[in-house]
Amino acid sequence: MGSIEGYILTLVNIYQYVLIAYVLLSWLPNARESFIGEILGKLCEPYLGIFRRFIPPIGGMIDISPIVALIALRFIGMGIIVVIGFIIP
Repeated sequence: MGSIEGYILTLVNIYQYVLIAYVLLSWLPNARESFIGEILGKLCEPYLGIFRRFIPPIGGMIDISPIVALIALRFIGMGIIVVIGFIIP
């Protein structure tokens, strides 16, 4: 069971770093149009789009949906670990 938890936490951590990198790219002009920006966009936009539908930008400029998405990702990862803990004692 311990190795499954480790794999899940590792995957969650990697995806969190990918999300953070994608958000940081938004601060640089034309960075999202680069090769890496397009790859990160394909990985992150489907997940971030869920939160952007429900959380509008503050003042029309500040998007807090990535923060909520990161918190939710951590909860989802922990939830999966708990469910697997019940299934595999």
